[in-house]
Amino acid sequence: MAGLIVEPGPLKGSVKAPSSKAHTHRALLAASLAEGTSTILNPLASRDTEATLKCIKMYGARVARLKVSPSGGLEGLRVAGATPLETPRNIVDCGGSASTLRFAAPILGNAPGISILTGDRSLRRRPMGYMIEALNRLGVSCHSAAGDGRPPIIVFGGGLKGGCIQVSGDVSSQFISGLLLASPLAEEPVTIRVSPPLESRPYILLTLSYLKRFGVEDFQVLGDMEGFTVSPGQSYKPSRVEVPGDYSSAAYILSAAAVTSSEVIVEGLARDFLQADMAILEILRDMNVTVQQEESSVRIVSDVQEMEGIEVDLRDSPDLAPIVAVLGCYAKGETVIYGVRRLKFKESNRVEAVAGELRKAGASITVEEDRLIVKGSRLRGASYNPHGDHRIAMACTVAALGAEGRSLISNPGCVSKSYPDFYRDLLRIGARINAS
Repeated sequence: MAGLIVEPGPLKGSVKAPSSKAHTHRALLAASLAEGTSTILNPLASRDTEATLKCIKMYGARVARLKVSPSGGLEGLRVAGATPLETPRNIVDCGGSASTLRFAAPILGNAPGISILTGDRSLRRRPMGYMIEALNRLGVSCHSAAGDGRPPIIVFGGGLKGGCIQVSGDVSSQFISGLLLASPLAEEPVTIRVSPPLESRPYILLTLSYLKRFGVEDFQVLGDMEGFTVSPGQSYKPSRVEVPGDYSSAAYILSAAAVTSSEVIVEGLARDFLQADMAILEILRDMNVTVQQEESSVRIVSDVQEMEGIEVDLRDSPDLAPIVAVLGCYAKGETVIYGVRRLKFKESNRVEAVAGELRKAGASITVEEDRLIVKGSRLRGASYNPHGDHRIAMACTVAALGAEGRSLISNPGCVSKSYPDFYRDLLRIGARINAS
């Protein structure tokens, strides 16, 4: 897909939210470790979740696709756990999914042989030194092939021995989640002490909820999530999971309605307080957008002229930063976004990427060490480069929908990492988008 032309204009109608990526990753991994067969209904099919699906197959999980709807559509997966874990017979290619690599590396420490995990160019740029150090301290020999703390990562299996480690709370929560998933299989207790501040708390709580859902209950949360102790020798039990809708992806549709003075309903969004990015609802309310939350849907009714700037801390919801920056462009006054420092190490340097791209459209954005300051602006059409980052592509598209004049989005296909139907869904609610 070479590029898309986006014309500004109002939206109206309803779409169904894609399934949650965070839930899908955890459901697949927990099911892959269970002694029996689990059923996962409504999983997300995206590049990232497909990477995790391929990974669990490589270490021995068996997966069957279920078609249980009258229309014959893909409705679920049946996963038979890899008990015992097998050593992958080939290099584990995680694509662009850092989640897959950070979850799988600790798990493969419990496999008998040597595993090599790598990914695409963007993933091979991302730092993994903290994970390598932690696994070595827990008795798993783990190394960066190039010695620079980045993938490819080599894991010498044989079993997680256990022990006590100290980790910084401001590194990726995916790394802590990966250790929590692997620790029930360790030989001795694992204690993970977290130096404050702990960021992305809801994602770790989500991981703990999956441990319980799959029968792993012998763990302790220390203090105010200042650490975790997991007892050894536990077994995952099969379970049935229905994956909920994804607030992370739905945030872009909800925000598109806000900046175009539109009324839009997103179905499939139940109240799920373990999804960090449900925070988008409160953010929109604080910006003076009408948000009506029903049992399983969210309705947005907006007048962009009434939107107001806010101050918001996104340490627990860093993936919302690009779209909140866009909302800030359309709001009166100033929007200050705190907790953005970690965004430098995503699929792109998201701080510089979102600021640089929105400036092309006339945005006034100041980048500081751990915050973005966005002043309300009148955006014009622009030619956007998403830097291969799905969230930058979606944020720029939303910016374009409310701007004056047409915009070009290059490399729009990168949205398939998390939300393959993003542009189709926008067309369903009236967006004017055409191939360039």
